[in-house]
Amino acid sequence: MARRCQATSTRGGSRVSKSEVLLTFDECPRVRARLGYFGDMMHESISLALNQQIALEGQSSHTYLTMAVWAETKGFDGVADFLYAHAEEERQHMLKLMRFVNERGAVATVPSIHAGPTEYNGLREVFESILAHETRVTENINGVVDLCLQVKDYTTHNFMQWYVGEQIEEEALARKLLDKLALAGDDHGALYLFDRDILSVMGGMQANAGA
Repeated sequence: MARRCQATSTRGGSRVSKSEVLLTFDECPRVRARLGYFGDMMHESISLALNQQIALEGQSSHTYLTMAVWAETKGFDGVADFLYAHAEEERQHMLKLMRFVNERGAVATVPSIHAGPTEYNGLREVFESILAHETRVTENINGVVDLCLQVKDYTTHNFMQWYVGEQIEEEALARKLLDKLALAGDDHGALYLFDRDILSVMGGMQANAGA
């Protein structure tokens, strides 16, 4: 269906671009009939909100990459591995959204990424930043879900439930790691153990979530 939606049409003797067609589907049933499309198009406000979420997921990936570089250069190899893996996970979240937007007949926007902080005062600041960022992502996702209900886009609402569940895990993990860092304090031995064991902590939480 998405392929057929992306055809061009004609209005008043001039060609109408794909984006113009997509924005007028709800307003002009004749456009639907002419293009042979009779399904539900993505509401413009939902397309905008999802593209904002795409940008946020892309920024998350980039932010975790800069954190990973910092950790690796400071000798925290375990934390670096955790953050590199997290960066790739966020990139996959972004791609999942982009493909969904395109499949629904809208157009995903490849986001411009801004450089994030490259220096941190220690591991606690890194993970405090992660929790703050994930909280922001959760708020944005909740906003998309709420908007879906307002415009009665139940397809996107159902799709976004995966992200809702993912954010519960993300925030829980960040808080758990911050609790462990609080116990470690400035003890170098404890920080060494934290760095060594961080991947097993993440793996254990993922296993529990999947049980």
